[in-house]
Amino acid sequence: MQHLFHIVPEAQWLDVVDTYRPDSLLTEGFVHCSFADQVAGAADRHYRLVEDLVVVELDPHAIGSEIRVEDSTGSGRAYPHVYGPIPRRAAVAVHALQRDGSGHYLFSPAGRLP
Repeated sequence: MQHLFHIVPEAQWLDVVDTYRPDSLLTEGFVHCSFADQVAGAADRHYRLVEDLVVVELDPHAIGSEIRVEDSTGSGRAYPHVYGPIPRRAAVAVHALQRDGSGHYLFSPAGRLP
């Protein structure tokens, strides 16, 4: 399976010590992720008014929990969902999430942060 990408406020990711457990894991039973080509669209739909976001690139083989690619909203688009906590060691990179002149998010896996 290809790498997964998770959008998160930078401060929230920096607080993770060993294991990442976002609120969605408790409320929905899974962690929302995207494939690289889905990141910008997901950020525009769900985080339009949020600043200081980063995109954490995850190695699916290091996650250790079930991963399902599914359309959970009936939108016709299938996204990867992680059904369990994510170990911090599964993160292989943290990427910048920038906006264009009209406020839409832009994403490229090549835009890694130091």
